Amino acid sequence: MPEKITQQYIEDEMKQSYLDYGMSVIIGRALPDVRDGLKPVHRRILYAMYQMGLTHDKPFKKCARVVGDTLGRYHPHGDTAVYDALVRMAQPFALRYPLIQGQGNFGSIDGDAPAAMRYTECRLTSFASECLKDINKDTVRFVPNFDASLKEPTCLPALPPLLLLNGSTGIAVGMATNIPPHNLAETVDAITAYIENPSITIDELMQHIKGPDFPTGALIIGSKGIISAYKTGKGKIKIRARCEIEGNKIIIKEIPFMLNKSSLIEEIASLVREGKIDGITDIRDESSRGELRIILILKKTINPEIVLKQLYLHTRLQTTFGMIFLALVDGVPTLLNLKDIIAHYVSHRKTVITKRLQFDLTQASKREHIVKGLLTALSNIEKTISIIKKSRSPAEASTALMQAFAITKEQAKAILEMPLQKLTALESTALEEEHKKLTEQIKKLRFILSSEKEILNIIKEELQQLKKKYADERRTAILPEEEEITIEEIIVPELSIVTITKNGFIKRTSLALFKRQRRGGKGLSTIYSAEDVVEQLFLAKTTAQLLVFTNKGKVHWIPVYKLPDVTRYGKGKHISAFIQLGKDEKIATIIPIEEFKNNLIMVTKKGIVKKLPLAVFKRPRRGGILAISLSDDDSLIGVIHAKEEDELLIATRRGMALRFKAAEVRAMGRAAKGVKGIHLKEKDSVIGIVKVEPEKAILTVTEKGFGKRTPAELYRLTHRASIGVRNIICTEKNGFAVAIASVSDKDEVIIATKLGSAIRIKAKEIPLIGRATRGVRLMKLSDQDTVISITVIKEELENV
Repeated sequence: MPEKITQQYIEDEMKQSYLDYGMSVIIGRALPDVRDGLKPVHRRILYAMYQMGLTHDKPFKKCARVVGDTLGRYHPHGDTAVYDALVRMAQPFALRYPLIQGQGNFGSIDGDAPAAMRYTECRLTSFASECLKDINKDTVRFVPNFDASLKEPTCLPALPPLLLLNGSTGIAVGMATNIPPHNLAETVDAITAYIENPSITIDELMQHIKGPDFPTGALIIGSKGIISAYKTGKGKIKIRARCEIEGNKIIIKEIPFMLNKSSLIEEIASLVREGKIDGITDIRDESSRGELRIILILKKTINPEIVLKQLYLHTRLQTTFGMIFLALVDGVPTLLNLKDIIAHYVSHRKTVITKRLQFDLTQASKREHIVKGLLTALSNIEKTISIIKKSRSPAEASTALMQAFAITKEQAKAILEMPLQKLTALESTALEEEHKKLTEQIKKLRFILSSEKEILNIIKEELQQLKKKYADERRTAILPEEEEITIEEIIVPELSIVTITKNGFIKRTSLALFKRQRRGGKGLSTIYSAEDVVEQLFLAKTTAQLLVFTNKGKVHWIPVYKLPDVTRYGKGKHISAFIQLGKDEKIATIIPIEEFKNNLIMVTKKGIVKKLPLAVFKRPRRGGILAISLSDDDSLIGVIHAKEEDELLIATRRGMALRFKAAEVRAMGRAAKGVKGIHLKEKDSVIGIVKVEPEKAILTVTEKGFGKRTPAELYRLTHRASIGVRNIICTEKNGFAVAIASVSDKDEVIIATKLGSAIRIKAKEIPLIGRATRGVRLMKLSDQDTVISITVIKEELENV
């Protein structure tokens, strides 16, 4: 008859089918059992090898045979999956305590694939034998295999606490496990401490287990993540490669767990080519069998500590390992803490040892029963022989013996099967000795089974023997907590010339590329194209933050180190790659800041000044923030970093200057418009603002390349909103004033022009003369070219 068709909503069917699939993956593939720490595929491989007799003291056999036996007997899945699992159990860089000993190519830490299974050979390690010990003594439950032709264990007796020792990684449906490996000696000590004090705290357990111990060694930074994982089941730790600095070399000796060495080297080389890591000239892999050694050759002028921090920040020399202590407890996925795992292990071992003792007791009792019957027969040997001789058949003899000596059927059978040599005096004595030992063994076994304390003592003794046989030194060191590596820490502090062109291209160029020239020279080109012109040029450290002020009164942030480091002829990148400017928004001025302390003083083209605490710009924001409210016909000209006690000097295009105290300008909010700084004459405008510094002169440069230094004391101190005094005489020959600066004799000056030339001269070569003068020629210019800016290189920054 045809099967009855039932109706069911498809969403209900899909939901149930997916749940069934999910549970199958969780239980049958992805998650380890808390008792033996193994997934089904690993357990089946080990048991199949045990059944094949592939113990550590037997010859190797082809891996293909092991895979075939595992597939045919217990694990009906793909051969590739089984072989991959087998290979991983043989890799010393994958497992802290390998379970399989391989012969042949089993892959490498470089990510090289293992040879095909027909070429490689394997057998169990001695350590794996400890996991299978006593499996034939009814210590674990067996269930039918996939076709019910054989039986397989649901878990192994597992004397080693494998869940902690080798860890486990798996992704199931909606959950994952990631348990790191641990050191055997520490784990045994922690379990022993738990057995002796079941109420022990996790903090006390951590006095024994310091943290994970990876087969590849390396370093763990801090213990916060370890504590979190051991207490809650989840936590993150930072793993860092073990590196040493020798002269201009960085030697990598250990790398984080599960990191591919070849891909790491490729990653470093790629970042060096891209310029994200600076200072590495060569990479050598000198690793040999059993020893990892990667050498990074550095420039002699570079600081190795900075390069090392760059490597930690940008490469997988420092990685994060997310610990998730998830395992199957009675078939249910459970998040466990450290004490839970140890408690489940001890419970499992109690069960195994109890069943083993019961098995031994049963076998000893059976043998004692037989020996007792044999001794009965021997003590009545004449009668026994007579009964056997008179009997017509073994069955009749068995019945007669049972009636004559009040023995059981099993004892009678043993008497009938007893060889004649047992009748000798020597054999009789041996049976008596055996009976005595069996009696003592039975008594001892019954005593142990009646005492939980004795069973726990056996667990401790076996663990101590395991520790004595297999324990080794910790490989992974745990270092104190460190602060996160910041970008600023990995930047090589270097003085650069930052230029921005009319078309919006910005770049930084090493100061070393601008050689000194004498006053009156033509200068060096700073742009790559004749179609573009330089609008701003200034000096900044790579560790500084550029505050970019726009004509709309907004400020944006650009870290100097992010600017492309190119030659004098390099194009750089467009400013839009770093900040987003609004419609009709243009860059007004840029100021480099290293410490966000004191105040910023802003001055506009119309002579308005405003003081704003620099701290309001400390936290960069996407899209920028408002710094000053401007009228439609005004624009921001200059911004300087100043203290309350500083004196300021504002200079104008038509040669006027006003000196006043910064304290006269009160601090305002970001949306404020500011106050009048200088009273301007008709058609005049502000060109800049500087701090008046003792023993320094005011340098003024005009648009046609003329300039002069004037002692600061010649500018009398007045009040803001005044007209000021004469600063420089502006004529047709020298042109209007374009820039001012405060300089000392030891400073140097870079003068930049509209068409992209720049000259670097010593400040002391510029004449020190009075206010009412025109200055001297500092730079030869073509008729189409004009000076646009000056940059001062302070003497104390020369050696940065």
